[in-house]
Amino acid sequence: METFSKLTNLLLHALETREPTVDLLESFVDHWKSITNYYIETTDDSRPVKQTEIPWRLKQMLDILVYEEKQQQGVDETGSCFEYLLQHKLLETLCTLGKAQYPPGMVQQVLMFFSKLLSQMQKPLLQLVNIYRPVQKLIRLCTLPGSNTEKEEAQFLLAVCSRVKQDPHTLRYVLEIVDQPAARTPASDQSQLSTQASSHTKEPPQPFSQSESSICSPVQSESGLLSALLQLTKSQRPSVCVKAYESLLLLSSLPSGGSGEILCHHTQLGELLAGRLLELHSLLSVESLDPGELQSWPHTPWSSQFSRCSSDLRSESPAADHVTDFFSWFDFLDHLMKEAPEVLAVKLAQCVHQLWLVEVVQPQLQHTCEQALLVSTSLLCAAVRLVQSSSLLDQLVHFLLRTHTLTHLLLQRCNHISDQISMASLSLVEELLQKPHRDILDVLVLSFLQTRSYLSPPAAGQDDRHTESHETNAEDSDDLEEDPFFFSDSLLSDSQLLVPPPPPLLSSSAPPPPSVPGSAADVVNSFLCLVPVQVRSAQLLQEGGYESYVHDAHTLVTECQSLSLSWDWPRTLPPPSSSSSSSSSGESEDFFEGHLLKVLFDRLERVLEQPYELNLQLTAVLSRLSSFNHPLLHEYLLNPYIHLSHCSRSLFSVLIRLMGELMQRIQQVPNLTDRLLNARRHLLGLDHNAGLEHLTLLRGLIVLEEFCKELAAIAFVKLPLDQH
Repeated sequence: METFSKLTNLLLHALETREPTVDLLESFVDHWKSITNYYIETTDDSRPVKQTEIPWRLKQMLDILVYEEKQQQGVDETGSCFEYLLQHKLLETLCTLGKAQYPPGMVQQVLMFFSKLLSQMQKPLLQLVNIYRPVQKLIRLCTLPGSNTEKEEAQFLLAVCSRVKQDPHTLRYVLEIVDQPAARTPASDQSQLSTQASSHTKEPPQPFSQSESSICSPVQSESGLLSALLQLTKSQRPSVCVKAYESLLLLSSLPSGGSGEILCHHTQLGELLAGRLLELHSLLSVESLDPGELQSWPHTPWSSQFSRCSSDLRSESPAADHVTDFFSWFDFLDHLMKEAPEVLAVKLAQCVHQLWLVEVVQPQLQHTCEQALLVSTSLLCAAVRLVQSSSLLDQLVHFLLRTHTLTHLLLQRCNHISDQISMASLSLVEELLQKPHRDILDVLVLSFLQTRSYLSPPAAGQDDRHTESHETNAEDSDDLEEDPFFFSDSLLSDSQLLVPPPPPLLSSSAPPPPSVPGSAADVVNSFLCLVPVQVRSAQLLQEGGYESYVHDAHTLVTECQSLSLSWDWPRTLPPPSSSSSSSSSGESEDFFEGHLLKVLFDRLERVLEQPYELNLQLTAVLSRLSSFNHPLLHEYLLNPYIHLSHCSRSLFSVLIRLMGELMQRIQQVPNLTDRLLNARRHLLGLDHNAGLEHLTLLRGLIVLEEFCKELAAIAFVKLPLDQH
């Protein structure tokens, strides 16, 4: 009895596995014939498709295809229903019905059917000719004027891109791209087709059609997948936008080696994406934008705009919304270039460079209108600060530093007659110095210091790192005889020569720096003693000395060192050039510190006459330059003991002469101590009734005092590291 029961179960199981196959195919064909019969029997053209049984029939067909695939043993096995769909070109017919919009709303049902078919079927589909050709036709129906199917179009295109992500070799089918034949003859076409048929076992022959000449063109036409996705990114519906963005990211981050070349050389992806940036940039109103707000615009992730599209989160200012839209798209391009293959990322960045930077931004930077200059410079500040991809950063650096006329113009504007333009230009320089790109410092500073022509001939033969303090002081005194206040007894008293405390972030067991000429203590004291005692005001409010800057200096130096780790900078100074080391009757070539250092030193010499905010920006740039760990920068900016050649300046020598000028000018300020105290309290927000008389001079003096302490802290942090 048990044996008979087992035999019965086996027979029933066999019937269950055979019978559904016949039923599935019959049911599938029956559903399809019901759809076609509707067009034969129905004469009402105005009846919407949702009022018919077509949507239900399509859903049943899809369910049958998915169920049939799940019952198969292998992916390569083709079920009878799926075979019927391919052989009878059902998808081609559905595309035709959708294009005709009969019954009304049919294209929506077709898009939904294609989307679910591509997303729910597991076997590879897009390399099948009877799949990708209908897909191509349906893509052309997307984003047509007057279309009301954005939601379904976005879902369909996302399904297509997800399929391409799984099978990157199908990208050329979706984009309708084929290889350009060597000679366009009927014989060569037949030969190519036969070769493809014999050599591609898993892929069908390359698709040729009547519009072959346009398909074979090196650049895709406007009415393709990419332009449809770009159009959908402009939708007012967040769900549609996010699907379009995700589809573009899927296409741009394909892992296949040839996908990047296809998108780079055979499509207009770069032009389309950069063109959208131009559209958003054109909406920015120069007159209504605040340059300061624009310069400090926060990071705007591209995905954040979808929540911002809701009415309760929209800004009351249309101008602010346009800026947000611009930086959201900029962030999307930046993110896309980080994810894309290098060849594609470079091409996209080049398109942004040519179409936006060169053709749009550069003319604005050369404009004579002050507001236009401020807005364009501030926009570049924000772009440099926000960019993360190396390809886009390369193009920004190339635009700003390798376009000679523009580079010279931007650096000259650091010393512009307009303080606002000078501040914006200095801010741009500071943003550049914070980016991980070696060319920035090479072009702006290091290329001018490489010969060390700032050294005088006697100093060139001595040790590059240490010189005798007596000789240095003697030469400095010869050069600065006109500065009597600098060498007053009160300035150089022993009580003012501070011994540096150990930095809080360094090892507490490290020994203190030796107090010998050229040591950390000596260099620190050189900067601390620059400001005469009688004009110091920090102690009047019991503020800290330079040690209060050590923590921030350590952070800044560490940040600069992390940027330069991969730049392979030398650890020792290069030998001076022959022009600086020769002693030929004083006819050596004059040293030029470069346009950047020139304007910085020129501005520093006028620190007593400039607005407080401008002085803060100026000293921030100089402090950052001093924090880099290149031996040339350290020698030129932080070594007080170098012998300067004729007509050469260093940061220390500029500060020395500035102190001499300061001591002469303060003779005209009565009650100096009280005024300094009031000015410092006013800057700290403790006193709102500071007098306007001599206020610029007093603020400049306070900036100088704090700047010298900051330089001392930077030198203190750097020198022990160098010595170890």
